[in-house]
Formats: sequence, structure tokens, C-alpha cells
Amino acid sequence: MKGISVKRAVEIVGGRLSGSGDAERELTGLVIDSRNVQPGFAFAAMVGERVDGHNYVNKAFGLGASCCIVEHDMPDAQGCLIVVDSTAKAMARLAEAYRKTLDIPVIGITGSVGKTTAKEMISAVLSQRFKVLKTDKNFNNELGVPLTIFRIEPEHEAAVIEMGISDFGEMSRLAQMVRPTDAVYTLIGNAHLDRLHDRPGVFRAKTEMLKYVPNDGTVFLNADDDLLSKCDCRQNRVLYGLGENADVRAENITVESAAMQSCDIISGARQIHVSIPAYGRHMVYAALEGAAVGIKFGLTDDEIVRGIASYETVGRRANVMNTGYITIIDDCYNANPDSVKCAIDSMCASPGRKVCVLGDMLEMGTARAERHADIGRYAVSHGVELLLCVGEMSKNTVGAAKGISSFHFDSNAALIAELPKLIKKGDTVLVKASHSMKLEEVSEALKLLK
Repeated sequence: MKGISVKRAVEIVGGRLSGSGDAERELTGLVIDSRNVQPGFAFAAMVGERVDGHNYVNKAFGLGASCCIVEHDMPDAQGCLIVVDSTAKAMARLAEAYRKTLDIPVIGITGSVGKTTAKEMISAVLSQRFKVLKTDKNFNNELGVPLTIFRIEPEHEAAVIEMGISDFGEMSRLAQMVRPTDAVYTLIGNAHLDRLHDRPGVFRAKTEMLKYVPNDGTVFLNADDDLLSKCDCRQNRVLYGLGENADVRAENITVESAAMQSCDIISGARQIHVSIPAYGRHMVYAALEGAAVGIKFGLTDDEIVRGIASYETVGRRANVMNTGYITIIDDCYNANPDSVKCAIDSMCASPGRKVCVLGDMLEMGTARAERHADIGRYAVSHGVELLLCVGEMSKNTVGAAKGISSFHFDSNAALIAELPKLIKKGDTVLVKASHSMKLEEVSEALKLLK
């Protein structure tokens, strides 16, 4: 982060300068964790449920902070303060102002599922030619996005920024900061329905981004999604997918192992054979996203091949592990009906008895019971042989799973206690639920089975 002084930051955020220090000093970054302060950084004091950042202002100054952004005067502060009504809103205004000083491609990524995977794949491809800044971890909300923007430095030649929302208006606020030159849409699914109501609502909320993409930008859309394929926008459209309607499509998909698959990516006269070092059908779409963006930015076939091959799975997203006793597909980072069905499809292409360990999917709206029941029916019809569920809503999943062995447990501990009796050598076990269900506890227990 370069080019904004403390004095200029005060003007941008509409704040008030207080305390003592050099108001002409240039900001070199901005953080909300005082432990991450470096000389020249601004420290934004956030008030959280458990921690009040205002208690760490002088620690930040001790580490060399150029200023601290606060919500009230602090007479004992040992440096420049910018006093504002809302620290979060001040961060957003600073991020928007800083973004306007940058002249690099910025790819904004959104969708109901696959955002982080798309971000990692596109970054892996573009990094074969460019110095790329990407969203760290899952910093994709109204706090994480400005922190990502502040990390863009003069040496970066492109940025890939993930944008996640759960309500109307959020995407507009994020996009106003990001100002993406190009946009990637992964899938419109049944997520955050408590506020977005239904898939058309999700589509409307996600496409708020398009208002902020320039006319000469490119919008990459999943051709196999009924809503995205019909999206009418003023920007250039590139459809990617498996069907003939896709501008960039995948053919000859081959599953070579639990953690490797390959396909041919077709774009006009170009045919690029790629190996994808990850599990799941959704990874073919990620490879298409990476290839489509790479083609737009002039990468060669070899660069695209190397980029896709360099992809690495992040956290607990479809992480495949062969323990020597069973194969675990640890995908318990998050869940909604679309991502669960996709995970089941991918698992059922793997060898061994097919076992699903599923927990509740959150924010499913008023039809939450039926959406969980639908997963049970889907599991039966797609070859799942054993279904283990935990969570109040997942009782509906077990209840709808007619004709296969299925069990519901009141807690993770109760489920874990029965694993030695239920899991057999050679099983392939998918573990998936919304993150707050903490099914990583089950994944860790599965690793210990012998």
C-alpha cells in the first residue's frame, strides 16, 4: 500500500486527526491485528465480540504504526489517531481510494460454491507469467476484502480477489472497493437463503458486481448453470463448461486416481490437455476457469498446463487422504445443497464402499427440512451405501434415505464412538457439513481407524 499519507487518509475517511505524530507520513499498509503491524502501517482498532482493538493502540505504535484508526479519543495514545464513527466504514473508504491508484487487472470471483477453489486455480495459472496478489485464506467479506486490497504492492501485476456475500447490497459494497476489471462466476446455488430467499435472489445479489466492471471487461460465466448461462451483461461474455454452448469447454474427462484427473480444454482451435491434481468434478470447472482467464490474458498452452498442474488444495476443501485403511475425502469447510451433491457425485466415482458423513447445512431458509431430505434421496439414487448424519436438520436427510443403511447421531462424539463398528477397510468416506458443525473432529477420528 503506497501513496496515501496519514493526512490524506483523514480526508478520505472524513475523520478527525488527534494525538501527536507525523501527519505527512505515508501509509505502507493497514491491518486489524496489532501483531501484524510493521513500520508505517495503519492499525484499525475494531471492536469485536471478545476483543476491543482500542486496547492495543499503543502496542501498534510501539511496533512502528504510522497511525491508528479509532472510534473515540484516546488521551494516552502515543501517536497519530484518526477518529471516525465507524472503523469498518473507514477501512472501506480507504480501500476504495487506494484501489483507484492501481492500474492492474483485478479479477473478482464470486458464486455460491467454488469461490476459493477458483481463486486458487486462477492465481496458479496467472502466476506462470505475472506477479499475482490473491485473497488470503477466506478473507472475502467486508473486512477481508479491504485487507486484501491494502496488500497490493507496486510489484504486483494482477490481483485475484474472492468476494463472498450473504445479503442484498453486500456485493455492491465489495465491488465498489474492488472495482474488478473482470469477473468470474462459479455457480448460483441454494446458499444464504435466509436472506436471499431463492436462487433468483442469489443471482440478483451476486450480479450486483457487474455494475462496477467496465464495459471492456470480461465476465466468465458457468455455461452449465441455467441462470448464469442466460446472464445478459454489457461486458464481454465468456461461457465455460461441459456443453457445446461453452466457449471454453472440457472434453475427455478421465479420473486417474482419487487425487488426479485429466481432460482436454477446448477453446476455438486450441486444444489443451491438462492434468488436475485434485479430487472432484468441480475441479474440472476450476481448471476451465483458470484456462479461460489465462487465455484472455494471453498465456500459452504450456503456461496454462503448468498453472493447472501447480494447483494446491486449500484447507479442508475436498482434501483426499488414503490412510492405508480407508480413503477420506475431508470436505467439511462448508456446505449447501449444490456443493453436497457435487461432492457425492465425485465420491461415487471413487473405488470402495461409498460412505457419507454429513451434518447440517445452515442458512437454508424456510425450506430447510426439505432441502436436507433431498440430500438423503440424492445419496440413495447416486450410489451411497452408508449414510451417517449429525445435526437437528440432518434427521430429515436420514429419514429420506430409504433403502440404504443410514444412522443419525445427536453429537459428533456419539458418531465418533460408533465409527470403528461402522467403517470398514477399503471404504471411501466423504465428510461434509457447514463449518460450524465442526465435522473436522470426525475427519480426525477417521484418520485413526485401523
